[in-house]
Amino acid sequence: MKAAFLPDRGVVKVAGDDARNFLNGLITTDIAELRPGLGKFGALLTPQGKIIADFLITEAPAGHGGGFLIDAPRALAKGLADKLGFYKLRAKVTVENLSDSMGVLAAWDGEPATTPDLGFADPRNPALGWRILVPEEQTQAVAELIGADLVDSSAYEAHRIATGVPRGGLDFMYGDAFPHETNMDRLNGVDFDKGCYVGQEVVSRMQHRGTARTRTVKIILDGPSPEAGAAILAGDKQVGTIGSTAGEKGLALVRIDRVADALDASQPLTAGGLPLRLAEPDVVRTPPKQNIA
Repeated sequence: MKAAFLPDRGVVKVAGDDARNFLNGLITTDIAELRPGLGKFGALLTPQGKIIADFLITEAPAGHGGGFLIDAPRALAKGLADKLGFYKLRAKVTVENLSDSMGVLAAWDGEPATTPDLGFADPRNPALGWRILVPEEQTQAVAELIGADLVDSSAYEAHRIATGVPRGGLDFMYGDAFPHETNMDRLNGVDFDKGCYVGQEVVSRMQHRGTARTRTVKIILDGPSPEAGAAILAGDKQVGTIGSTAGEKGLALVRIDRVADALDASQPLTAGGLPLRLAEPDVVRTPPKQNIA
């Protein structure tokens, strides 16, 4: 088993008598039954349905003070805490950015020998393994506790990319992407049966009308990696942009209808003059069965 401390992740805590109902009325995933040892994937959206921040969330056991702990991009943690504070109004909740004292350890390629109190299986994809919320100085001790070899965070990045899970700021831009475009509906990040939340009407309409035309897909590079943000072309027509890459594997945000047309016409795809292929060509023709959180 491998483990890596992720320096780009932070932790926000939401606690108080109203915390569960408060969060459930704001975010895309249903946390009504969330409990310690279980994690959910979700996001806070704009009223227009675009992602402000996506995150993993778990409940802390009483021995760790209770409340809900949000594993979010560290660069967005303060802004997320401020936004949640803006929404709380009269709700009996407290919101804290704990990113200076608490971080995130990812563990994969095996099962932990024991599960720490603040550990949970990554709900997006079983291959991603486990998340453990821990102070950075305890990283080595926790890795030994779960029976994992500590490796650099770049190893986890390569694993994430190979698994096909997008990362905000690299594979899509916060404030500019809908959940469907980042595959949140396929990664157990949107509950279509829960009550209202911010941006729900837009997301539900995209789901029921099938209007998502842009998706994150896995790509295979047949040479050097183009720069992130490079245009993907089919002939002289742009059909997408390059996201994060690691070796011959990468992710891209593409217009699935335009890419499907290019594939049907046997038209090659390029980025920066370099060839690339879809790892799963059928994904742009027949959407895979959706997992709903």
